[in-house]
Amino acid sequence: QLQLVESGGGLVQPGGSLRCSCAASGFCLGDDVIGWFRQGTGKERDGVSCISSNGDNTDYADSVKGRFTISRDSAKNAVYLQINSLKPEATAVYCFAAEYGPYLSFCWMRPPYDSWGQGTQVTVSS
Repeated sequence: QLQLVESGGGLVQPGGSLRCSCAASGFCLGDDVIGWFRQGTGKERDGVSCISSNGDNTDYADSVKGRFTISRDSAKNAVYLQINSLKPEATAVYCFAAEYGPYLSFCWMRPPYDSWGQGTQVTVSS
C-alpha cells in the first residue's frame, strides 16, 4: 500500500517555528525529487523549496531563504521542512510533491510533479 502524508502544521505566533514532514510508506522517498509548495486561501500555489533525490541540491523561494530548511532522512523515509521566523503571510496549506528520479542532482519548484500530498495547514497569527 502506497501512502504519502504531510504533518506538522498548526497554529503558531509570528516569529515562531514549525517542522512540516512528508513521510512515505510502500515506496522509497530517496528515489524521488521532492518539492514543497504552499497555497494560501485565494492565492496561487507557489513553490517554497525543493531537494534533489540524492540530497545534494536544494533551492528556496526568495521569500523564505534563510528561514526555511529542507532536509531528507533516509532512515525514516521522510523529508522535512523546518520553518523558522514565520510571518503571517506564510499562512497556507503546505504540501509536498514527488517525482521519481533516482540520483538526480537537481530539483525544481514548479509543476509538473508526478505525485502530490494533501497538505498540512500552517497558520501564523498573533
